[in-house]
Amino acid sequence: MKNNSLGTKLLMAAVTLGLVAYFGFQAARYFSDPLSTIPAYNYRVEEAVSVSGYVVRQEQVLPDQTGGVLQVRRAEGERVAVGGTVAAVYADQTSVDRQTEIEALNARIEQLQYALEAEVGVEVAQKLDTQIRRSILDYRSALTAGHLGDAQKQGAQLRAQVLKRDYTNTDTTDLTLQIQELQAQVKDLKAQIAGAVQRITASASGLYSAVVDGYESVLTPESILELMPSQLSAVKADSTAASGVGKLVLGDSWYYVAAMRAEEARTLEDAGELTLRFAKGVERDLTVTVAHVGTEENGRCVVVFEGRTYLAELTLLRQQSAQIISGSVEGIRVPEEALRVVTTTRTDEDGNTTESQTIGVYCVVGVEARFKPVEILYSGENFVLVRADQPSDKETLRLRSGDEVILSARDLSDGKVVAAD
Repeated sequence: MKNNSLGTKLLMAAVTLGLVAYFGFQAARYFSDPLSTIPAYNYRVEEAVSVSGYVVRQEQVLPDQTGGVLQVRRAEGERVAVGGTVAAVYADQTSVDRQTEIEALNARIEQLQYALEAEVGVEVAQKLDTQIRRSILDYRSALTAGHLGDAQKQGAQLRAQVLKRDYTNTDTTDLTLQIQELQAQVKDLKAQIAGAVQRITASASGLYSAVVDGYESVLTPESILELMPSQLSAVKADSTAASGVGKLVLGDSWYYVAAMRAEEARTLEDAGELTLRFAKGVERDLTVTVAHVGTEENGRCVVVFEGRTYLAELTLLRQQSAQIISGSVEGIRVPEEALRVVTTTRTDEDGNTTESQTIGVYCVVGVEARFKPVEILYSGENFVLVRADQPSDKETLRLRSGDEVILSARDLSDGKVVAAD
């Protein structure tokens, strides 16, 4: 009996030690399992070429003025019609002061006429109140963005609206008398400066620009078609070109000329519409097409890109660095090391065995590893862009942004427990 009892105890001890050893081994293996994950996320890669070049426009330098006091009447990028006044040259400062007074009086007359012609009432007042609030917001936005030119315009518009609001409750008889008095003052002031002002007008329709940089006659839409890379790199501004009046930008097209590698140029030549992104000066992407590819010189050639939009925003640009974007790829970004290839063996009715390989990633779903097939869209440096290679009705097998992708783990398989419950 004692022997049986001793044997039972030894057996139980052996079983206990075995269980302890087994669970200890499993615990050590679990805690030493090199499981590491990273979230997948949406990402976009652009196929771009970095270049440096010049913005070219059809430009007409306005004649300079040496005598008198010059006063420009146009804002940067403003459209000027044929015969429209670009600037005025006054005989002296007194004439300038009188012209400023005339403009102020005309602004008051316009405000009074608005109040006189409008149907005085709650509806008009409410409409003006809405316009004033909107102008205040626009004025503040322009100041915050540092667009001082726009802020000046918004400020003038706001002042005019406030004065109109004040006049809406004024007696119409008083308004008529005020208008007549102001008109008489304007007539008198105009008579005083008659013959003391010379107006500079536009001989062609175009956009006004105040800056003359000397490239207007050096880089033209015609001359850039003949440039070689060495000539483009040696381009210099004409130091004799100057005008305090400014210039007109003619036509609706603008050009960007740059030298680039010949193989890159050939790739872009048949690409259709491209995206041009300047490094500074413009906050938007611009659509361009390749207008001309020059003769190759030492593996490089001059490429001319043509744009037809937003010319008014480009009047001050000349030498610019930029990116030419020919396309983009969007997908889910995962590390290249997370990709796995799973081999599946199938046997048909005739006993023939076939193998197929599927590319995908393992993701942590709950406490298990789940294999999700993917299609590779783009391979970058240590990462790939992929998309789910499963139909929408198999949602659990589709890789989505935010999934925890397994980078490394021991003995990965679909359904393996990889996390504690």
